Order: sequence, then C-alpha cells, then structure tokens
Amino acid sequence: MTLGVKISARAAAQIRRAAAWWAENRLSAPGAIANDFEECVALLAEQPGIGSKYSGTRAGQVRRLYMGRVGYFIYYRATSDTLEVLALWHASRGHQPRL
Repeated sequence: MTLGVKISARAAAQIRRAAAWWAENRLSAPGAIANDFEECVALLAEQPGIGSKYSGTRAGQVRRLYMGRVGYFIYYRATSDTLEVLALWHASRGHQPRL
C-alpha cells in the first residue's frame, strides 16, 4: 500500500531554498534537489521503514533518509496511511534540525 504524502510548511520552505540554491550554484545538475527528493519520497511512500531511526527528537518515531548525490537528509515519520516529511537538512551542518 502506498502512503499519502504530507509535507510540513517548514520542510516545504527548506526544499524551496535548497532547490533555488542548487539551481544557482550547481549548473551541471540544476534540478537535482527536486528530482532526488521526488524519487526518495516516492520510495518512502512505498517502503517507509528503509530510513534509519532518528532519536534526536521528541516528535515521535522519526526516521531519516540520506540523499547521497545532493548531501541532504529527509526527516520524516510514517503512520498507517501517511508519510509526513518534517525537514530537509544538509548533512554538513553542525547540528540536526529541531523537530
């Protein structure tokens, strides 16, 4: 069963900022953020358990999936019918997102 996808307002803003930066600064692959994010979310909607468990939050059972080509993590949680994307966070940052 494929889960419905919900993207939090915070995650949507992070995705827009990352995609804009990437399009401006990575001219050889300007759509990489959008493409990789869409592919990963489609995969997560089918198999939400593939991400690693993230224990740095009180927001319930949060997982994260690393998007290797672009260096971002997708932070999410899944219920029986919904995949909720909570954040998009670059791996090079010195801290994790507040969830």
